[in-house]
Amino acid sequence: MVRTGMLFVVLFCCAALFAQAPAPQSPQADSKAQAAQTPTAKPDDVKSLDAIMHAVYDVISGPAGQKRDWDRFRSLFIDGARLIPASPKRDGSGYAARVLTVSDYVERGQHAFDTQGFYESEAARRVEQWGNIAQVFSTYESRHAPGEQPFVRGINSFQLLNDGQRWWVVTIYWQGETKDVPITPQFLSSPH
Repeated sequence: MVRTGMLFVVLFCCAALFAQAPAPQSPQADSKAQAAQTPTAKPDDVKSLDAIMHAVYDVISGPAGQKRDWDRFRSLFIDGARLIPASPKRDGSGYAARVLTVSDYVERGQHAFDTQGFYESEAARRVEQWGNIAQVFSTYESRHAPGEQPFVRGINSFQLLNDGQRWWVVTIYWQGETKDVPITPQFLSSPH
């Protein structure tokens, strides 16, 4: 009887948890809810993996003082998306990741872009795609002005979703190159 009673309590608690959880929505309902919260994307920005990758780099690039088109930027990201830089800890004891919302990135980015030019471009890309999801390792080069030598290189790890209508950025997780962590040859050319 004790085991039966314990099983009942476990099942009751699990049922109560599931009863409180919101019912799953259809992908179409999720897509409509997202559209209500996010600026409408330019169709050419989200029609393909190539297009959305180009749009991300394009929208953050420009001269010092130029206000970026942050509505265009926001339109590329799914609701709840994250931007996550990985960088050395100040005390030198390893690396840490800082998780930013799209709004956090916009606020920090515009402040930096107000004082210096920033042009980021893709130097190479490695893509793995299955079904509606894609993982892209995009080797980037950042410059203060077009044609200058890059002041930093690194890898942006993009996770993307195609909802059946368009591509969305889910996360961008990146790390800059250092002398201790150089970009290796396989990430300096795109496979054909």
